[in-house]
Amino acid sequence: MLQLFPGLLRTQTKNESPALFHEETLTHYKSEVLARGFKEIVSDLRRQHYDTWDWYTLAKRADAFMIRQQETDELLAVEYLKERWKQVGVVPYQHQLQTARRVVFEMQGQAILADEVGLGKTIEAGLILKEYLLRGLVKKVLILAPASLLWQWYHELYEKFGINAGIQRSEWDWTYSDILIASLDTAKREPHASTIGSIPYDLLIIDEAHKLKNSSTVSYRFVNAIQKKYCLMLTATPVQNDLKELYNLIGLIKPGQLGSYRSFKERFIQDKRTPKNPHELKGLLSQIMIRNRRDEGTIQFTKRIVHPIVISMTPKEQELYNRVTQFVRARSQQTGMQNILPLITLQREVCSTFLATALTLEKMMLNMEFQQMEQVADLLKELADVKQNSKCDALERLVGELHDKIIIFTEYKASQEYIRYRLERAGYKTLAFDGTLSRGKKQWIRHMFQKEAQILVSTESGGEGLNFQFCNQIVNFDLPWNPMRLEQRIGRVHRLGQARDVHIFNLITKDTIEEHIMYLLHQKINMFETIIGELDTILLHLNLGKSFESEIMEIFLAHDEQEKIREKLDRFGERFIKGQDEVRTSAWELF
Repeated sequence: MLQLFPGLLRTQTKNESPALFHEETLTHYKSEVLARGFKEIVSDLRRQHYDTWDWYTLAKRADAFMIRQQETDELLAVEYLKERWKQVGVVPYQHQLQTARRVVFEMQGQAILADEVGLGKTIEAGLILKEYLLRGLVKKVLILAPASLLWQWYHELYEKFGINAGIQRSEWDWTYSDILIASLDTAKREPHASTIGSIPYDLLIIDEAHKLKNSSTVSYRFVNAIQKKYCLMLTATPVQNDLKELYNLIGLIKPGQLGSYRSFKERFIQDKRTPKNPHELKGLLSQIMIRNRRDEGTIQFTKRIVHPIVISMTPKEQELYNRVTQFVRARSQQTGMQNILPLITLQREVCSTFLATALTLEKMMLNMEFQQMEQVADLLKELADVKQNSKCDALERLVGELHDKIIIFTEYKASQEYIRYRLERAGYKTLAFDGTLSRGKKQWIRHMFQKEAQILVSTESGGEGLNFQFCNQIVNFDLPWNPMRLEQRIGRVHRLGQARDVHIFNLITKDTIEEHIMYLLHQKINMFETIIGELDTILLHLNLGKSFESEIMEIFLAHDEQEKIREKLDRFGERFIKGQDEVRTSAWELF
């Protein structure tokens, strides 16, 4: 027979009602429980195995009872972290404190944190974790996140909350690390998944939780099988393309909150993206989900100030650009749109540096016939003969006018090396970020950039997972064609903790496809002035059937006339704006 509170509470007899037993024991022994100390009691309780809902309910009530006895008006972590926050310059926002209070005192540690991008979901989760650690309610913790964010989680937890977490590197870490940060993609594979499934976790935290939207995936089934006492799921986009995704996410945390899917669909779904009875559904969601928005007075973000810098190429550079573009058009007619990716890369590189263009052409030669190889070899020779890069000339002039820290973004490793060569030759000291660096090396370079260097030259992958709020100047040496990639660049700097206006300098080569891209992103869809928190949702909503980049490339390849390209981009931009309006007036009204 199960014995609760060994040595203190009596054993339930065979014929007693569990519900009556709960009330009697909790009332009769309240003074003894207070005297003995809740930490030991709950620890004893947690070591038992429950086989009925009544016993599970008793365990949850014991946790809630423990919290109620511990000064529930205030978060213990706020006072505890006061000095640390003062040293590292952290000022918690009211919406973050209120979120932590609701999760701990009202939602019993089961919540989806769905704040818009940049409002500090990681800080909220860290604060909740620290609160539970201080109260002795949590010891074994698993944090699952995309691989690119593991180091960011480690840094945030240590710097802001004094939490020493481990980053998973071996199969032994699952068992022996009390607080472990790991990649979801690694964790769901064997033998890791079986090990994790055998461990009872006090707290499970899942970042980018919208990736679990499909209940038929391995990731969903894996997370659903994890034993977890408390669970936090972080996502800025709880609904991306279908209200069923929202149902699936909530099912991971609080099964039954929305009933069966059939009843949920009948009661709340008008179509895939439009809810019925939104006020009633919003009430149910508020019990499990918290979403703070920028337009509710949460945070006043600094401005984004855009500086387009249009660069005219030399006649020789323009001629080579035109030749590469002709090659891309001819090659697309030969190979078809199914092999468009290398051609997209080539067309983008020719607006960056000829060095990057040449390296891609060399790779493409391996799959060409002899006659085509001769043509490419001739083009490579001309590319090698060009000694000037007008865009780098403009970059040198710009850097000379800026006297604070600068991050220069490029998409290509070859361009990164050329930019550093030019700036170092001009007398500037630079640091490089790219995806090949280890986590420790990235953190070290970030530290060096913050404390000593003025210029950081970063590729796309190099900037993932680390934030640079101490810098407020970004130079886009070449423009990504996908607005999501552009937002990710700017988001490294323009985010929570940025105290100054952010200046974005875009280097744009005149009479190239880059000019059209700038028109689409800046003038048509107003990409720069507004942080689009639901950007990935909008892109999914458009249901393009192909990548954003491929959509643009098809427009570019189909038309020679500049006016016709501009007209097609206008239509594409209008689709984007319409999709944005539809997203914000359908499922998002729930939040």
